[in-house]
Amino acid sequence: MARIKPQALLLQSKKKKGPSGVSVPTIVVYTIIVAVMVFSLYSMYRYWSRRSIVQAQGDISTSKAIERKKSDIPKYALISTSKGLITLELYKDGSPDVVDEFIDFSQKGHFKGMQFSRVIKNFVIHGSKVERPEATEDWTSRGKHYSQLDTSLKHEAFMLGTSKVKHEDGGFDLFITTAPIPDLNDKINVFGRVIKGEDVVQEIEEVDTDDHYRPKTPVQINEVTLKHKI
Repeated sequence: MARIKPQALLLQSKKKKGPSGVSVPTIVVYTIIVAVMVFSLYSMYRYWSRRSIVQAQGDISTSKAIERKKSDIPKYALISTSKGLITLELYKDGSPDVVDEFIDFSQKGHFKGMQFSRVIKNFVIHGSKVERPEATEDWTSRGKHYSQLDTSLKHEAFMLGTSKVKHEDGGFDLFITTAPIPDLNDKINVFGRVIKGEDVVQEIEEVDTDDHYRPKTPVQINEVTLKHKI
């Protein structure tokens, strides 16, 4: 057997220990994987950025819509009666739900032709399409004691309100006080006040009535007109 020279053994050993080269297909595969990962991360970034912008725009649009809705709510109501015109300011900030309901009924023509069914001097004039004499008489008996009147807003004269008791027919009645009446606080929701036409309210208050406080000569609401400005 031939003896291998030491120099040849050294060269053979170096060849075995040297690093093997990376193939071209492997480089291509790794490049593609890195490119896909970068593209995925970029796509996710774009998606969440756009979503944040859309959400922010949506919040701004919603806020503007709410502001627009508030500004679209009429601030005044003009009640044309057979005795004259009564102008009222609506408390859309203090009683938004009641004001919305009143506006809805007004736009549907609910108050057109409504009679002032009860007129009680130094108390209220009451417009309604529902006959409930017992309630009016109860308020009258309690409303005669004016020794300690509260001067807060809801107790003033010429305030506009509606009954807290919901009618079975889904109606909406109107009260205009003609004196400070603290006893009515638990009976009516105040949602406005007369700013012009107090003399018309007083003229209605002075009409002749029967024993049940019903006007002998009908007094009615011709129509209700809503206004943003007067």
